[in-house]
Amino acid sequence: MKKTRELIKNTIIIFFGKISTQLLVFFLLPLYTSHLKTTDYGYVDLIISYVQLLIPIVILELDMGTFRFLIDSRNKTKSQKQVISSTITLVLILSFIFFILSIIMLKFINIKYGIYIMLDILVTIFSNYLLQISRGFGKNVNYSIACFITGLTTIIFNFLFILHFKFGAISILYSSILGNLICCIYLFFSLEVFNYISTRYIDFKKNKEILKYSMPLIPNFFSWWVVSVSDRTIITKIMGTSFNGIYAAATKFPSIITSLFSIFSLSWTESASIHINDDDKNEFFSNVANSVVNIFSCFSALLISVIPIVFNFFIKAEYFEAYYQIPILIIGSFFNCIVLVYSAIYIAKKLTKQVALTSLFSAIINIFINILFIKKIGLYAASISTVIAYFSMTIYRHYDSKKYVDIRYDSKNILKSVLMISFSIICYFINSIIIHFTSVILILIISIYLNRNIIMNSLNKIIKKTNFNN
Repeated sequence: MKKTRELIKNTIIIFFGKISTQLLVFFLLPLYTSHLKTTDYGYVDLIISYVQLLIPIVILELDMGTFRFLIDSRNKTKSQKQVISSTITLVLILSFIFFILSIIMLKFINIKYGIYIMLDILVTIFSNYLLQISRGFGKNVNYSIACFITGLTTIIFNFLFILHFKFGAISILYSSILGNLICCIYLFFSLEVFNYISTRYIDFKKNKEILKYSMPLIPNFFSWWVVSVSDRTIITKIMGTSFNGIYAAATKFPSIITSLFSIFSLSWTESASIHINDDDKNEFFSNVANSVVNIFSCFSALLISVIPIVFNFFIKAEYFEAYYQIPILIIGSFFNCIVLVYSAIYIAKKLTKQVALTSLFSAIINIFINILFIKKIGLYAASISTVIAYFSMTIYRHYDSKKYVDIRYDSKNILKSVLMISFSIICYFINSIIIHFTSVILILIISIYLNRNIIMNSLNKIIKKTNFNN
């Protein structure tokens, strides 16, 4: 129970920082679809996807390595200084090399928005690095505040640049640069990172040790990127940027699920790393996995039911084809959540090579299905390949991870989840507002019933805490 309370506490802290900005970012969708052409939005969305790919390659996933090694260094100031001084030196060197190579490349290759893409990568590198230091310290409040500041300022700049200055799609890049820059400034001073940086604590042996852990995460991230983003590259190449704009709009709804899970995943990865060698690890990990299936299957079904009611408020007619891809992509997002539950096991055991191998397995499946079927069934090839890729990775990791932790599921709960999601999808494609509202009410009632224990426990904790404070 102590482990569970610790996990819930960290999740709640991170939740309040991230959920508001995640939802606000989602509400930018009407702004994008109303004021940006499908071709422009499709291009910038693809660029942002490539930015996310380049960042871990440029810094060799040192941010994640820093996080993992800082967990082992808690309450050890000297060790913390050694980790941060060593890694930040290497991050600066790698960023400088990337900067020089980018300037040289832009001299010979004309890339639209090239200079801003480079700046966005550099600023995001340091934003991510400082965010992982905050997590490594266990300072989730700082992490939460930083995420809120980044999201809020990014949203404000988006409205300012798109509506007032009429900059168009490049406004998304401008806003990302400024939002991440403000995040860096806040974290650098609030965490007092400068107190942990000293040349006498730079240890290249420590960097070698951290790199041994972090570098295998690069092919893992690349594989994840292939599953998540290669769809857009293939769509753009074969069908055009306008179709990628439609697909990008469709992915924004399922991203609510992955965004919510990412909040939990941050605290889950930390808890998994701390308790991976405990005697009751099988029970603890199984309880968490079953709770994730319950909660996120309910949320997936509820989201599918709500979308027909709100779709026209968020998506303009030009993007209507996105409607048919959304339920499929939501199922893919659900399986992605299960995949990330297992990821925490590998990260906790520092088995990053296995993470890379299991991710590569699904990436190959995703590309194969995409290329084979996209000319025949269009955008459906991208969304269906995503589901199959994440489902395959879920099965693979479930059996592979049994070497370290034996996670067991409640078969009754899985059956209930399958039936509920199936019901929501059937209602989704029935053109009746009465059916849609009925679906929402029924699934909401079922969701509350299935998660009644979690809800009651959470309410009791809140009530006890309130009475204690009074």
